[in-house]
Amino acid sequence: MKVGSCVIRLDVPRVMGIVNTTPDSFSGDGLAGDAKAAIRKGELMFSSGADIVDIGGESTRPGADAASLETETARTIKVVEALAGRHPGRVSIDTMKPQVAEQALFSGASIVNDVGGLRDQRMIRVVAEHDASVIIMHMKGEPRTMQVRPAYKDVVKEVKAFLEDRVSAAEDEGVDPRRIMIDPGIGFGKSQEHNLEILARLREFRGLGKPIVIGVSRKSFIGRITGEPVEGRLEGSLAAAVLAVREGADIVRVHDVPETVRALKVAREIVVRTTK
Repeated sequence: MKVGSCVIRLDVPRVMGIVNTTPDSFSGDGLAGDAKAAIRKGELMFSSGADIVDIGGESTRPGADAASLETETARTIKVVEALAGRHPGRVSIDTMKPQVAEQALFSGASIVNDVGGLRDQRMIRVVAEHDASVIIMHMKGEPRTMQVRPAYKDVVKEVKAFLEDRVSAAEDEGVDPRRIMIDPGIGFGKSQEHNLEILARLREFRGLGKPIVIGVSRKSFIGRITGEPVEGRLEGSLAAAVLAVREGADIVRVHDVPETVRALKVAREIVVRTTK
């Protein structure tokens, strides 16, 4: 996969660390705009084995209100600039706003992680003009309303069709096909059963021919299974990440980087032997 001027090989699963600069992250790790703390956290993730660090300045938890352009920019750009200067080609901006994405790309980010799924034509143009990499994620509705009785006839077929459409739209506007990744959007407009169905059938997304990013870390579907609050979901997050990789995920987006890196190393050694 091309990222900026470098290539991230996907012959082994890769880990994307999450740095939230919001005060209301669902995962309890929001840094409330503290740029120095966010930079330290990003550096720790890189030193712990993260291949990419994803910087977000707007909460996308269910029911969240949108952040203003000024607020999101203030929360993220200094962090992006500092981390990208030390780790070129390995910093992502998590945003639905084309203006924030463009400022982050000018500041050194190489990837746009758009939970809006490139539904904004301006975002496609920003990605194409900067020759950036992009993660196209599926979300039903918007964060404020996405968990209000989400319904599908076949969640995998419908999410796959959406992603296929947005991939085509991006490529038609000049986004490099080698720079496009897809994310089925676990927890974004999906019920418990929808989330589990997507994870069980993840290999079906391989038909789109794009690297698969999956975000399961600390999410509520894990809490519903284990009965644990956010701070008690590490084991469930690791189990879900390992199984997602086994089912075809190329990149896992996580809060707990060192634990995930170690878990995937062990899983890879076992998988290598079962596929010989």
